[in-house]
Amino acid sequence: MGISIAIYRLFDLIMLLMLVKIFLTWIPNINWYTQPFRFLNDFTELFFAPFRKIMPPFGMLDLSPILAFIVLRIVQVGVFKLLAMFGL
Repeated sequence: MGISIAIYRLFDLIMLLMLVKIFLTWIPNINWYTQPFRFLNDFTELFFAPFRKIMPPFGMLDLSPILAFIVLRIVQVGVFKLLAMFGL
């Protein structure tokens, strides 16, 4: 497996964790201060927080994860193509 494929899969894993976090926010009685939820929350906030500064929530609707997914996907494809171009 090439480095480019491994990094592509790493981006897929990050986006999967982001999706799991989004679905878990619909469950009201999750304690985000216990493991593994704390790790998931802290990790995904690394990606969501910058986009919340750009696009604040509209009432109870937080659209920043959509922007985070779009940007992360663009970066994923760009990095993959760049690494593949160098034969990695």
